[in-house]
Amino acid sequence: MQEQDFHTSITVDATAHEAFECINNVTEWWTKNLEGSSQKTGDEFTVRFGDVHYSKQKLVEVVPGEKVVWLVTDSKLNFIKDKQEWTNTKISFEISRENDKTRIDFRHIGLVPEIECFNNCTKAWDRYIKGSLLPLLVEGKGTPG
Repeated sequence: MQEQDFHTSITVDATAHEAFECINNVTEWWTKNLEGSSQKTGDEFTVRFGDVHYSKQKLVEVVPGEKVVWLVTDSKLNFIKDKQEWTNTKISFEISRENDKTRIDFRHIGLVPEIECFNNCTKAWDRYIKGSLLPLLVEGKGTPG
């Protein structure tokens, strides 16, 4: 069966530890508008993008240098009919070594083509992963929204 969850990946000349640290430094690549903590299993944080997007994430799996998984425990996306489409989805970052580089596989599990926000949300994630997390790892500066 073909994978339907949104997936993208980046490969960088950085260590797995550096990638892990940057992923957990959410305010440097996703949004400065964060409340809570995003460092260890059990931590919870909320993000807001004006009145368009609110979501609350709980870190459910944290393996230093290897993996970070957030469970979206609450969401309100004001630009679609089912404003809670993200609730109970998971956001996953898997870190691996590939030819002396570090690969980050990003998946938003539950963000599938059948849901309304798929097109807009995948474009946004692509921008944040490739246009903000990647520059944070490569140049030391991301572009959080």
